[in-house]
Amino acid sequence: MDIIQNISILGGQDKNRRLELVDRIDLKMGDMVSVVGPTGSGKTTLINDIELFADRNTPSGRRILINGEVPSPDYTENPASNPIALITQHTTFLSDLPVIEFLTIHARVRNNFRPEAGDLVRQTLDFANQLTGEPINETSRMMELSGGQTRALLIADAAVICNTPIILLDEVENAGIYRVRTLELLREYRKIFLFVTHDPRITLLSDYRIVMQNGSIVKVIHTTEEERSLALKVSQIDDVLTAMREKIRLGEVLVDADLEGLL
Repeated sequence: MDIIQNISILGGQDKNRRLELVDRIDLKMGDMVSVVGPTGSGKTTLINDIELFADRNTPSGRRILINGEVPSPDYTENPASNPIALITQHTTFLSDLPVIEFLTIHARVRNNFRPEAGDLVRQTLDFANQLTGEPINETSRMMELSGGQTRALLIADAAVICNTPIILLDEVENAGIYRVRTLELLREYRKIFLFVTHDPRITLLSDYRIVMQNGSIVKVIHTTEEERSLALKVSQIDDVLTAMREKIRLGEVLVDADLEGLL
């Protein structure tokens, strides 16, 4: 796979066929970016355009460039060469294999059947089990996994086994995984990450955010120092709410003390 330095989004049109207000965005390796906007604003369409290497041939009319050039046909014709991993809210599998077998086959194929596949599988499982409160057993079958376990495994697979330079995640806050731990671990990998999200905590931890409206990119907002400071307060609120959700899941009763730190 060629070394990827950046990916460019060239503007297209909104749902009313008006030109996008932002005509170009250049994302470089190491960027962590949120895609935000109301439901139906075109967030998922944007990441689909990126995943498809759109070339003015999708409804948005956008164009995607890799290193300033039209992407190589090998990216779409050879799945092992594809530099993009898209993790959506919809997770289905063609085969109900045990987790260990699923990962081993994938590691061998992606890495040309080299002997280090076993190491990659162990790293992937370790990564995934840091993202979910429900440990993933390597002997479990893929279709037995919960939604959170599945998303954790796919995120880990994309980062470790696929090792794709560009990872797109659709609404990770709905995945039933540890969101902040996910971001912390992913930042250790020098990749381009795009998160479609409604979550203020994820948004404020990103480097910048792409704002969508009516199928169009309307602005790009870089996270300010004030917002980074605000992120600490948002995180405290979120931690309290997360603890309350966990108590509810475990069948416990909430009390006033659970709101300590908020009131």
